Amino acid sequence: MDKSWLQQQVLERLAADLLQVEQAVSVAHEAATHEENIAENKYDTLGLEAAYLATGQARRAEAIRQALVQWRLFRPQPYSASQGIQLGALVCLLGADEKQQQIFLGPEGGNMKLLIGAETIQVISSQAPLGKALLGKAEGDEVTLEVAQVKQQWEVLSVT
Repeated sequence: MDKSWLQQQVLERLAADLLQVEQAVSVAHEAATHEENIAENKYDTLGLEAAYLATGQARRAEAIRQALVQWRLFRPQPYSASQGIQLGALVCLLGADEKQQQIFLGPEGGNMKLLIGAETIQVISSQAPLGKALLGKAEGDEVTLEVAQVKQQWEVLSVT
């Protein structure tokens, strides 16, 4: 699997997400400033609620813009057995349930699932719990993670 192509897929998804959020910001801003939403009494909070929504959407848009910058600057490196799994690794894991899972370890802000043909690739950051647990591991290593008091285990089958 070509990591540059995966990176391009993430960038396209982030760009689409940004467009959608920017449209939501515009709608929320319009609702917050529309003359029909001016408060008539202290209990009339529609305009205030729309302003809060617009602010939250604007923050989300900025987070996506930051992620786009990080992903544009990101240069996935080939796997080095001496360093173990690092940012940019494409990892195949085998779970305790005998199911395989593909993980692409990237920079912040790209947490998503990509459907490539019949295959699903989970994109996570090195700051995600599983991302942190994978760093430095090599093929054949076991990775253990406890989430909500449930222990999960995987074996690293392959890394590229």
